[in-house]
Amino acid sequence: MILDAPRMEAYERALRTRVTPGSVVADIGAGTGIFALIACRLGARRVFAIEPGEAITVAREMAAANGFTSRIEFFQAMSTEVTLPERANVIVSDLRGILPLFRRHLPSVVDARKRLLAAGGAMIPEQDELWLAIVESDDMHRTITRPWHDKVFGFDMTAGGRVMANNFCRTNAVAEQLLSAPQPIATLDFARIESFDLRAELQMTISRAGSAHGFVAWFDSTLAPNVRLSNAPGAPPLIYGNAFFPWPDAVPVDKGDAITIRIRADLVGDEYVWTWRSDVADASGRTKVRFDQSDFLGAIISDASLRKRGASHVPTLSEDGEVERFVLDHMEGRHNIGEIARLVEQHFPMRFGRAEDALAYVGDVAVRYSR
Repeated sequence: MILDAPRMEAYERALRTRVTPGSVVADIGAGTGIFALIACRLGARRVFAIEPGEAITVAREMAAANGFTSRIEFFQAMSTEVTLPERANVIVSDLRGILPLFRRHLPSVVDARKRLLAAGGAMIPEQDELWLAIVESDDMHRTITRPWHDKVFGFDMTAGGRVMANNFCRTNAVAEQLLSAPQPIATLDFARIESFDLRAELQMTISRAGSAHGFVAWFDSTLAPNVRLSNAPGAPPLIYGNAFFPWPDAVPVDKGDAITIRIRADLVGDEYVWTWRSDVADASGRTKVRFDQSDFLGAIISDASLRKRGASHVPTLSEDGEVERFVLDHMEGRHNIGEIARLVEQHFPMRFGRAEDALAYVGDVAVRYSR
């Protein structure tokens, strides 16, 4: 991501617009800390670098190497778990995936705005606008469908095709592949947004004859006044790419054909469930084809897993659960990791053949759950 020059240059310009000498800056999802370093160079008095992953170790080293240790305070945690010593004048983040609706991005941004941002402070980015267009992309479509439609070694592989056709993937579409004018799906105003889900219905008209393979979606981001970033087809390629929502089959279309796209994204737990219905009709309104798709249908979930998630299921702990509960019960502030490991090894002798195995297991549990 650091090597993505258009992205880095846009974020540097946005920080230059917002950070003034004496500013307090919070970098959410700091990674290796490049935005925190830029904020320091621009004169920030104090920078809070928040990153749950181990990359924060590199960020600390980079801060020291560049003489900013005294101005950057590091938090290895999710931003939603952090309380800052003082509120920030600027919050900068890039928690997107291919699209801004990605894992816990929006809840994290809303929480940061409410708890971590000072009155009158600025969010970078300010706004993301989502767009969609019908696409002709035989190469990408064949990559998804060919292994399952062709009888590889003479076998029926269509079950795999059903899974793949119900998942969107990263692509790098170009403007010449678009079969319709782009239309906006939603605008995410990070200063005001409260909802994390998406609902949209679009009426689109085919602008040239071709073979439609689905649609692509992308975002245009306003990072700061007069500072924009886009992963639209035709824009300089960015690391995000754009999202290709495939149809199960290619559909021949003519100029003037009408396509209705109903798309929704629902945040369930830590992931989004995307659902899209595509109705293709000719210029007279006669329906050619309809596709109902969802990445829920593309998830590989066994019947046993579904039963265990059901409201009526009465769970009992497996051996793995018993071992983890035993470890957690002993993390009450009186035992060190070595002592807990010895107790685990004694209590579950068939599970841990060596003391090193028990110690490694307890250490992993401690990383996940201990303070």
